[in-house]
Amino acid sequence: MRSLLFSSLLLAGIPSLPAETPPAPKSIEHLVSQTLTTNPEIRFYEAEVAKAKADRSTAGRQGNPTIDLQVGKNRVYGPDGSSDGLAFSASLAQPIEWPGRLGLRKAIANRDIMLAELGLERFRFHLASRVRVLAYSLAAQQDVATAAKAVAGRYASLREVMVQREPAGIAPQLEIVTIEAAALVAESSAAKAAVAVQQALLELNQLMGRRADTPLVVLRAAFEMKSAASLDSLLLAAMQNHYDLRIRQAELEQQGFKVELAKNERYPTITVGPFIQQQNAPALENQSVFAVGVSFPLPFWKNGKAAVTAAEARQMQAQSSLSTMQREVERQVTASMLLFQTQQARLVLWKNDTMSKFSNAAELADRHYRLGAVPMATFVELQDKYLAAVEAINETQIQALEAALSLEALTGSPGSLVILTTAKP
Repeated sequence: MRSLLFSSLLLAGIPSLPAETPPAPKSIEHLVSQTLTTNPEIRFYEAEVAKAKADRSTAGRQGNPTIDLQVGKNRVYGPDGSSDGLAFSASLAQPIEWPGRLGLRKAIANRDIMLAELGLERFRFHLASRVRVLAYSLAAQQDVATAAKAVAGRYASLREVMVQREPAGIAPQLEIVTIEAAALVAESSAAKAAVAVQQALLELNQLMGRRADTPLVVLRAAFEMKSAASLDSLLLAAMQNHYDLRIRQAELEQQGFKVELAKNERYPTITVGPFIQQQNAPALENQSVFAVGVSFPLPFWKNGKAAVTAAEARQMQAQSSLSTMQREVERQVTASMLLFQTQQARLVLWKNDTMSKFSNAAELADRHYRLGAVPMATFVELQDKYLAAVEAINETQIQALEAALSLEALTGSPGSLVILTTAKP
């Protein structure tokens, strides 16, 4: 709990306990790389790929031959007496699949491998995107908390000075109340930012496979946003590269093979093999039989029609699922593009030094208000607007990053819209 409290206080801009050593700041891309290495859920998807490949190694093989041994006692009766001897039989049988059946099973197994690999690729992509959003949000909310604490500190310092002056009259008393109220608002903003930081921290640690209370400091990074292609180009890319659509397409292809396999399995598997039968009666005669046996099931009760009908129904379901997913992806791409363009247009309006300009103005107003050169209304307005601007800019940047990464995920084109640049110290 102490580590958890330390990380919360550190990221919120509150002085940490002296006994704790602050963790080294980490870049966002370093966190992404570390998460892709240590995330425990990735092992699950990797195991699915290994299982599918293991199943593929046996899907195209003939069934194992079977050997049948029988041993007994042979008793022969005749006019001249009876005789006892040994009787045994041995047979070796090899099941032979109907032509084309093994090829269909191979094709189905290949699609299982493709589905498992697509699942792993999709999870890694979304995991990396989620880590980038969480890490950037953590750093952004850390800046908001720092700004809110700075504003609240100015209000608290100014209130102490005003109280020491023993103001007389209603105007100075109202000014003190105004300062106190503004300080409460600033402290509330700092608390909200600290909660947002802690939530992002907990989820990041979870994704990285670490204890939830592990401290973490993220280097604030800038990102460059590229212009999106036309809607038609994005929709075409989504139809070709969207992970869920590729999975649905592979499932549809696999279901087609399953329909053909169900039709093929209506024909019986033939079992062929030699056998020997030996009967010994020493006093009378010995008898040996060498032959080749053939066996196959008769389709009286189960002729395979129900299996074919069920496979065809599942194929229709797969086709319907693919069509539904295509319409859903079209809607998501259109909505994400509109959101991306809106947030991008908002970011263009702000210059790189916007936040530093507001910060300098808030500090300047504080100094000149103490000198009596700036009225109370201007001082409070600048402090509040500075804090509101920091919150708005950071919120817009987070939303823009989410929109860009979402559009990249929908079109299956990582790095096509947003590039994280060198982290700021």
